[in-house]
Amino acid sequence: MENRLSGLAQLDQRTREIFKQLVESYLETGEPVGSRYLSRALPLSLSPASVRNVMSDLESAGLIFAPHISAGRLPTEFGLRMFVDGLLQIGDLTLEERNRIEAQIAASNSDGNVEEVLTDAGSLLSGLSHCAGVVLTSKSNVRLKHLEFVSLDPNRAMVILVGDDGSVENRVISLPSGMPPSSFIEATNYINSRIVGKTITQLTETIQEELVSQENLLDSLTASVVEAGLATWSGADESANKTLIVRGRSNLLEEDAAMEDLERIRLLFDDFEKKKDLIQLLGLAEKGEGVRIFIGSENNLFSLSGSSLVISPYRDKSQNIIGVLGVIGPTRLNYARIIPMVDYTAQVVGRILT
Repeated sequence: MENRLSGLAQLDQRTREIFKQLVESYLETGEPVGSRYLSRALPLSLSPASVRNVMSDLESAGLIFAPHISAGRLPTEFGLRMFVDGLLQIGDLTLEERNRIEAQIAASNSDGNVEEVLTDAGSLLSGLSHCAGVVLTSKSNVRLKHLEFVSLDPNRAMVILVGDDGSVENRVISLPSGMPPSSFIEATNYINSRIVGKTITQLTETIQEELVSQENLLDSLTASVVEAGLATWSGADESANKTLIVRGRSNLLEEDAAMEDLERIRLLFDDFEKKKDLIQLLGLAEKGEGVRIFIGSENNLFSLSGSSLVISPYRDKSQNIIGVLGVIGPTRLNYARIIPMVDYTAQVVGRILT
């Protein structure tokens, strides 16, 4: 994921626009895209020769390829993934489509038959997408190898989850007020040094254990400087957030051990607050809505058929994942339309079942 995002950032605006137009044309027609077509379709004023030069660079970067000599170009799986992760403009369902999904799934639940609800949800997705609908009822709780927080605006962030099975999932979370952007960088670095092979739940437990251990150490250190009369606690009661007020600083200069203790206390305070922010971010990430997209060989089950899989979890009233549903189709899926369709259907199924 990091390589894909950094690779996209290295493309200049003209190259990004040509690449985006090429992929969108391929997704619409399924046909190789030539430089003459792109020079006419682009909002930029470029000659076919200039477009061909850019396409040559894109081919060298592994983003597009020529299916045969003298043909136009098609996106590679890597190129499709880069497009989906960084350039895709996801659409939205119409009110009519939302009402249709709600009504059909609600009708199938008239006698409380869960299997019928799930079967109808798969059929509904198949009909809307003109692909195959899929419903899985086993819980999906993948072990992770990378997690990244990306700020979208002051109130929202995207969580990018990369599983150790190669899966990639993007989730959008709502942020608590006042959370600084620097928290995302610190959280990403800290989490990725500990995350390999763990689920989000397991990682949260690990950090909570570290917090308990640090809290015990903090209590011990602060007790020693308070008892020595070098500092005092400030706080309304035991449950309130307390602040250590240091007094007699001039005396501390003569006591190296006390200075070392206070420095360790200061560092522990800082680390303690960061870990509490981390746990809050991880909790938001675990509950964040998200659609997982597998393109071609990213999913071993469908790699030979050149298929893509777009799935989203559906959850119970406690927000626990109880199953997954989605669409299987060719890599030339209309991702902008299918992603919100799968996401909304999963929300409706989860709500109606629970």
